[in-house]
Amino acid sequence: MTIGLTFGELLPALAKSRQVIALELQGHGHTADVERDFTLENLVSDVVGVLDELEVEEADLFGFSLGGIVATQLALTHPTRVGRLVAASVHAWKDGYHPDIFAMDSSSKRLPTESDFAQMQAAHAEVAPFREQFETFAAKASALPERHEWTGAELGGLSVPVLLLVGDKDFVRVEHAAELLELVPDARLAVLPETTHMDLTHRVELVLLLVRGFLNR
Repeated sequence: MTIGLTFGELLPALAKSRQVIALELQGHGHTADVERDFTLENLVSDVVGVLDELEVEEADLFGFSLGGIVATQLALTHPTRVGRLVAASVHAWKDGYHPDIFAMDSSSKRLPTESDFAQMQAAHAEVAPFREQFETFAAKASALPERHEWTGAELGGLSVPVLLLVGDKDFVRVEHAAELLELVPDARLAVLPETTHMDLTHRVELVLLLVRGFLNR
């Protein structure tokens, strides 16, 4: 995924009233994959490194899918660097996803379509340093959410305000999102209707209404 494909419709509107720093994680978009383990800890370290380089002491974070997992982990391990957290399509343990997602069940209406994958590959090819890495890296990136897990106690230690966003037809089960709402001390949950995983950041008017209201509180 690239910033343009995922957040391209949201960023101009958010940037009208806020300073926006858009990050593409290791192997995503303009950022090359490198010879190191693709771990949550390394990805968090990268984001903190960018904030340090730009001399940003504290930032509100908006992360989607894997980016949401990274943003949440950053809030857990570096709470003084985070003001507010928007965590979109984020799960805490494996069965937080619908079973057909990790099984890659071709009959699932929640999985990206062939057209979705073609869009991702085309967006990657436009900006990526190494275009031939798309399929190899996609497999690597998909494996991290499958093995990722937080405990309820860890989530109970989140000390920043959190907005959980999930689509009603997302990878993440709505029931799981409701579990997270109970576990995170200062959380609120928004379930977007008629929204798949691939749709979520493209429901621009609704997402902007929710995110702006949350960040400006």
